[in-house]
Amino acid sequence: MITEKFDQYIRTILFNHTDKKIVGRYPYNIPSILALAELTALELHPNVTFIIGENGSGKSTLLEAIAVLYGFNPEGGSKNFNFATKETHSSLYENLSLVKGFRLAKDSFFLRAESFYNVASNVDELEKDAFGGGLLESYGGKSLHEQSHGESFMALALNRFRGKGLYILDEPEAALSPSRQLALLSRIHQLVEADSQFIIATHSPLLMAYPHAKICNIDNGYEVTKYTETDHYRITKEFLMHPEKMLEMLFKK
Repeated sequence: MITEKFDQYIRTILFNHTDKKIVGRYPYNIPSILALAELTALELHPNVTFIIGENGSGKSTLLEAIAVLYGFNPEGGSKNFNFATKETHSSLYENLSLVKGFRLAKDSFFLRAESFYNVASNVDELEKDAFGGGLLESYGGKSLHEQSHGESFMALALNRFRGKGLYILDEPEAALSPSRQLALLSRIHQLVEADSQFIIATHSPLLMAYPHAKICNIDNGYEVTKYTETDHYRITKEFLMHPEKMLEMLFKK
C-alpha cells in the first residue's frame, strides 16, 4: 500500500524573479526556464515527482539546479563528492530557493546518466585513497567500471540508496532494459516505503507509471498531468497496439 507522507525533505521549489539582463542567455533562453519567472512555486510530491518533457525542454537543467542548491556536486554523486571534470552547470540555482521539510534526509544521491562515468571514476579514486578501503562495499563490492552501464546503475540503487533519503535522478532509464526499469521501479517503491523522496527527470513510460506520483510536464510552462495523458504513455500504447500501422505511417513521411 502506498501512503503519502507530508514531512518530505524538499517541499517546494521557489522561483525568484529573473534579472532582465540575463534573459536570452543560457539557460534563460530555454522556454521552460524562462517560464520559471511566471511561476510562483513548484510543489513537490512527498514520494515521487516526475519532470517530463521533450529533448531540450530543460528537464536536466532544472534538476541540476535543484541538486546544486541542495548541496550536491553538479556532476552527480553524494553531497560528499566535490570533483569537477568540467564546470558546465548553469547559474539557474542562483535564482531558485528550496522550502525544506522539518526532517533532514539521512541519505542522499544525485544521479546524472550523462556523467555517471565520472562518478564511477571518482568512487574508484576514493576507494584507493580511503584508509583500509571499503568504500566499494556501499556500491555492491565491485568497481562500477567493472560492470555494464545498466548493472552499475542497479548496483547503485540496490546498495548505495539506503532509505530515509532524497534521491534526484536524471534519466535513470538511459542504461536500463525494460526489465531493469521494472526492477528499478520496484526498488523505488521499497525506498519510498522507507521514507524516501524522489525527484526524477525521465522519458520512460514504465517509470512514470509509479502510482500517485506527481507528473509535471514542462513543455508548455509547468503543467501537472495524469499518466495516461502523457505523450509517453499514449505514443507507446498506440505503437504496441498497432505497430504495423504506426510503422507504415512513419515510413510514408
